[in-house]
Amino acid sequence: MKWPGLTHSGEVRRIALDRIARLMEFARRHASERPELAREAGRLILRICRKARIRLPAAYKRLICRKCGTPFYIPGSFRVRVRSRRSTHVIITCTTCGYVKRIPAVKEKKAIRASRREDSWKT
Repeated sequence: MKWPGLTHSGEVRRIALDRIARLMEFARRHASERPELAREAGRLILRICRKARIRLPAAYKRLICRKCGTPFYIPGSFRVRVRSRRSTHVIITCTTCGYVKRIPAVKEKKAIRASRREDSWKT
């Protein structure tokens, strides 16, 4: 179903991104005192992304659970671990639904190794 009155897809995308930004700010402001409102804002963000058929912006991708929509601004809503098995990665676990998000941290590790090698050549 198309949004009524909007014919250009760029316009729909712009409106959707604007609403997503407003809802993320709303969730951040209300996370500590009213976590249920923040969760509802997170669910709305995911619905807007699906409806407009756009990806969640990269800036917000790590701040919201993809499964239940819980924003990670809420205290105690997530757990963070760093694992170095196989390849170094960060694990963010949502405590509401149990969804596990893995983020590779290989680039940072390679950068650290490269800077160490450069330092050893200088001495």
